[in-house]
Amino acid sequence: METVSANRGTARERLMDAAYAEVVAGAWAERRMADIATAAQVSRQTLYNVFGSKEGLLQAIVVREVNALLDGVVGLLAADETDPVSAVSRSTRLILLAARDNPLLHAVVTGDRDLLPVLTTRSAPLLDVVGERIAAMLEDRCPEVGPRTAESVADVSVRLTVSYALQPIDPDQAAHRVETVVHGMLRAG
Repeated sequence: METVSANRGTARERLMDAAYAEVVAGAWAERRMADIATAAQVSRQTLYNVFGSKEGLLQAIVVREVNALLDGVVGLLAADETDPVSAVSRSTRLILLAARDNPLLHAVVTGDRDLLPVLTTRSAPLLDVVGERIAAMLEDRCPEVGPRTAESVADVSVRLTVSYALQPIDPDQAAHRVETVVHGMLRAG
């Protein structure tokens, strides 16, 4: 078994990959931390040292997946320098399509009671990551609105997007609704 000090990054990635496979297979609720550690070929103690708990591991794999998605969102935001409101709308659409089509995100959105809190009652790490990136783009592209308004707009757009992911409607319709809200908030801000 590998220890944390031997190669933490490698152990961390293997643990996250093993957990990812369990979530996508629909076996997350039945798996114990020891099962995941064995699949990753690390000690159970390493798993606890790196992630603290099963929920911490789940949060980490969702954040990893969302960060990869956000790289696409950031690219989309950067490509549309002239219209940040449209960029937020297109980002919403991209996220909603990922929630539908990405195996891990789809499992979380449609999953059991062990998975859903990642997007609901214990969603702070995820919402923070998404919100910070949108707020930074808005501050950069719309400096006249100020950081508080940019943060508020980002927070509302992320929460709406999560709501639409949990109660799906057509991604284009949801994106249009988020765009309308963001546009109104930026004009009022």
